[in-house]
Order: sequence, then C-alpha cells, then structure tokens
Amino acid sequence: MEYPNLSFYARTLLIGSIIAPATLVSASIVHSQPNIAGSMRAPSWMHRVADTRHDDAPNFADLAEKVQPAVIGVVSRTAATRKLLPGQPFQFGVPDQRTPNDENEEKMPDSDGSGSAQKPNAREAVAVGSGFFISSDGYAVTNSHVVEHNKTVQIRTNDNKTYQARVVGADSLSDLALLKVDGRTDFSYVKLADQPPRVGEWILTAGSPFGLGGTVTAGIVSAREREIGTGASEGFIQIDAPINTGDSGGPSFNTSGEVIGVNSMIVSPSGGWAGVAFAVPADTAKSVIPQLKDKGSVTRGSMQAEVQSVTPEIADSLGMSNLHGAIVANVRNDGPAAKSGLKSGDVITSVDGQPIKTAGDLTKKIHAMSPGSSIRVAMIRDGQESSLNVTLDRLPDQPESSSRDPG
Repeated sequence: MEYPNLSFYARTLLIGSIIAPATLVSASIVHSQPNIAGSMRAPSWMHRVADTRHDDAPNFADLAEKVQPAVIGVVSRTAATRKLLPGQPFQFGVPDQRTPNDENEEKMPDSDGSGSAQKPNAREAVAVGSGFFISSDGYAVTNSHVVEHNKTVQIRTNDNKTYQARVVGADSLSDLALLKVDGRTDFSYVKLADQPPRVGEWILTAGSPFGLGGTVTAGIVSAREREIGTGASEGFIQIDAPINTGDSGGPSFNTSGEVIGVNSMIVSPSGGWAGVAFAVPADTAKSVIPQLKDKGSVTRGSMQAEVQSVTPEIADSLGMSNLHGAIVANVRNDGPAAKSGLKSGDVITSVDGQPIKTAGDLTKKIHAMSPGSSIRVAMIRDGQESSLNVTLDRLPDQPESSSRDPG
C-alpha cells in the first residue's frame, strides 16, 4: 500500500497466517420491550466503571506538554530493510520508497528550515521516523533501522526548527541509534526510566506519524519480556498505544514523564495499526547508548552456541517436568562453547550462580559480559547435574540465526 505524500512506513511485522480477522458478535436488543431490556441489565461492576470513568480516567495534557519539546522527527535519505531470518515466522515491512521526484514531493528541509534543499536522487528512499533528546547538548535516540546507511540525518524539533544531526552510532541487534546535533546546549530532553514498567500501567507515546509532526497517543503496557523471534537481543515491552507509520524511534513514557521504551515495530496482518506494538526497554537503551557514544558500536560477549527455552514439552521429554533453563540446540565448531565441552542437548540452568529461566535470560547475561570473560555454567546433561567454565568470545555484529543465540 502506498500513501501519497507520506514519508515513511514504520517497520512492520506481517503475520497473516497467525492473526485472523476479529468477528464482532452482537446480540439484538429491543429497547421497546422492558422485559428484554431488564433481562440484559449490565452487571453492577459495569455501572461502577461507567459512573467513575470520567473522574478517574487519566488526563495526559500536562504530561504531553512536558515531554513533547524533547521529541523529534527524523528524516534520512535511505533506510535499510531487515532481511527475513531463516525459519523466522515474521516478515519486516519496508520503509516508504516513494520516488522523491514525485510532483507532490515536499522539498527536503535545509538545516535552516528553509526547505530549499535539492531533492534526493530518484533511486534513494526517504524515511521518516521519530526520536527524542536525552541531553541538553543535542544527543538523541532513535531506531537503528530509521538511520541505517546514513552518516547524517535531518531532525525536526517540536517548534518546527530543522537541524542536521550526525549518526554517532547504530546497533542493529537492539535496533537503537544515537544522534548528535551540534551547536546548541539548551535542547529540552527526557530521562530514561530507572525501573521497568508494570503490566497494566498507563503510558503515553510520542512521535511523528506519517511525517505529521508532534503527535501523542495513550495506552497501557500489555506485556513485558516479549521474545518474538526477530533476532533481537532483548525482550520487548508490548504496548497497546496506537503506533503508526513514522513513529519508529519515538518514546513511550510512564506517567512521570520518563522513557520506559523506544518504539520499534508493530504486528499487523495488513501493515496498519492492529493493537500490538513493541518497544525496546529503557534498560537496554541504558546499556547500548553509552557504548554508541564512546565508540560508535556495541561489544557483546559470545558463547557461539544457539539455545532455546525449555518448554514443558521439552522438560517432559527429558523426564524432568519442573525443569527450567536454556537447552543448547547447536554448538559452533571451534567456538567458546565447543572448546569448553558444551554439547547439544545440555540444559543450562545457571550462570555464575544466577538462575537461568529462559533462553532470553541467558542471552541477556552473556551479551552483558565482555569478550574474554570467564563464566561458570551449571547444566543438566543426561539427567545429571554438571558444570564447566566458558571463556567468552565477541558476538558478531549481525545475528546469523533465528534461534535464540547468546553468541
């Protein structure tokens, strides 16, 4: 689907075979018949909600006014599309690749906001995303997929001023990127939250849907630690606030005005909003952004092994119904795991004495360590407890498999 004069398709997951159209079933209610109306009286809890919802419903006006000055639109000449990983049930959508020399194409704004810049080459795509300042001196966060293959991008602030920004670094695994606008030290900025949100908490999202500029939507945290098989290294925060084309890289705020996540992708059977969106957690950003600022890239530990979470079915097949952990699916030749003696079928239950409940737990633990670190891995092999030491290698920049891979 193409949108005339609209600048960007947010990265979208298409799951046509998984998400079926919702069917609305409506009972006939005849209001002129008292006995029917009486028999269909709403339960008492519904009356309580109806009586109090206007008084108790959150008002986001003050919060929106507080945070919007820190939110930006991001315009890049090109944007990469993420390839489908082997065995991955999801497919990424593509950025808007409308031809910039369309008659209705808006001029790319100059750094002074004059709009006098020349149109990009017709073969180039124009991508519009969102982002937000994290410091007064011009550091800003967005998605990696918004700025890939760009050394500079243009940003537009909430007061409609346009600046050129350097791409300091981008990390495709976490889908985070760091930008820097030089020449000012008085930008409005927001803080990354210190605590993860609880499921059910209210959130406010902000961004530039369809390139329209400052826009906010509201919703709740639907789930945490979502592992969706995209190769990303961290569990996502799932939200139900409407996220649309151009919102990629924008922030999700808690009611205190702190960023709890960086909006990254949506799940949809059609490419439009379907009630499910994913944000990169703030704690992931806190570990990635400092490395991007210091060296332009992220260094992660690696075991060179592929793992998956132990499911109840896997546990039963091993004869251990209460077993939790990460089962080794594959060990790469000559990698740290192979050299240490780790084998396919081993179930890793702890690392350095810290329990491992899922493959995601193991991934986070290993990726947070530096190459060269030595770890003690406790495991179950052939029904017996065992342990061994693994000296970590460096994780390649790009994931090579859809299996959960701690390196």
